[in-house]
Amino acid sequence: MKIGLFFGSFNPIHTGHLIIANYLQQTTDLDKVWLVVSPQNPLKNKDTLLNEYDRLHLINLAIEDNPNLSVSNIEFSLPKPSYTIDTLTYLNEKHPQHQFCLIMGSDNIETLHKWKNYEQIMAKYPIYVYKRRGSDSNPYADNPNVKMLDFPFIDISATFIREGINKGISMQYFLPTKVWNYIKEMDLYKKK
Repeated sequence: MKIGLFFGSFNPIHTGHLIIANYLQQTTDLDKVWLVVSPQNPLKNKDTLLNEYDRLHLINLAIEDNPNLSVSNIEFSLPKPSYTIDTLTYLNEKHPQHQFCLIMGSDNIETLHKWKNYEQIMAKYPIYVYKRRGSDSNPYADNPNVKMLDFPFIDISATFIREGINKGISMQYFLPTKVWNYIKEMDLYKKK
């Protein structure tokens, strides 16, 4: 099975994430997409991160009706901070029957050279790239493993959603209904 790995903090998961994951699974050669919750992205500030188990729960709520999407907490048991190459190595050992691919935004492909062992990632794993605001170049255009996708631009960010919630603005239509209801019920993302 060909599995697309969509790594992220998902802080929180929102409709943009789900549109990307579902669309790629439906329109590419990916059999499934796994949303891999990163407990701590080494290139991001951890001060604004909701607990990883809460983020995992929100994703489960968001995708429970879609058999083509799954959530993975594989990085919860790996050393922190999480490095993609270590996760890929672990997944290949645990699931040798699958071929793994990466799904990332164009902002990530521009900074891929900062990732641990990025050359090995590029050599061994197909990378599916969707557009993000402010980053439209592909420094690896000549690499056959890097596939720039013709995909509608979706300008929704978890930062925007967190800031809106903190200001008391309804983010109802940016989030799946069950995720929005849980965030409201548990009073998440409001600065205390």
